[in-house]
Amino acid sequence: MRSLARHGSGTAVNPLRAEYVQQRSNLRQIERSLGCDIVMGAPRNVIVFRAEDATKTFITRNAELLDLLTPQFEEQLRQYKEEDSFLELVRRTIQDKLTGHRPSIDAISRALHMGPRTLQRRLQDSGSSFQRVLYEARHLMARYYLSNSALELNEAAYLLGFEDPNSFGRAFRNWEGMPPSDWREAQRPTKVM
Repeated sequence: MRSLARHGSGTAVNPLRAEYVQQRSNLRQIERSLGCDIVMGAPRNVIVFRAEDATKTFITRNAELLDLLTPQFEEQLRQYKEEDSFLELVRRTIQDKLTGHRPSIDAISRALHMGPRTLQRRLQDSGSSFQRVLYEARHLMARYYLSNSALELNEAAYLLGFEDPNSFGRAFRNWEGMPPSDWREAQRPTKVM
């Protein structure tokens, strides 16, 4: 994409950053390819360019070539949207099933009316896995529970399907770099006097 923009405009076009919802296994390769910072844990997948880059004219504009390539670009865009919406559907289904136990891939695939292997394959095609989506769903729900409710930490741990509060505490420290009680305290608005 970057090379296409450079070639077409005759100038250097570099993205400011790329944002991804989930961790990418080929992060270094993406950074080299795009030449910008990569942000993980974003609300959606996006590549951010400067506003002035959108106004650059393409010196190599070719209407016939554009007519030929447009259907392919539109199909790729549709596939990306489907992948993101499928991951979101799986994540929401997991979150719905996070009620005092850790949902299995069998339970989630039944809820989505597909076999476990089909679910695994579709997640893999989207660049993810069941474990990764489960991990992300628990993380998002943990943040929600700790910032938007008066739940005790052991209650949040139970609702998220952790065996005990200590397991939840370890997982939360991996996610946020601090214990859940400290994170909750940091999220509270400061009172101005």
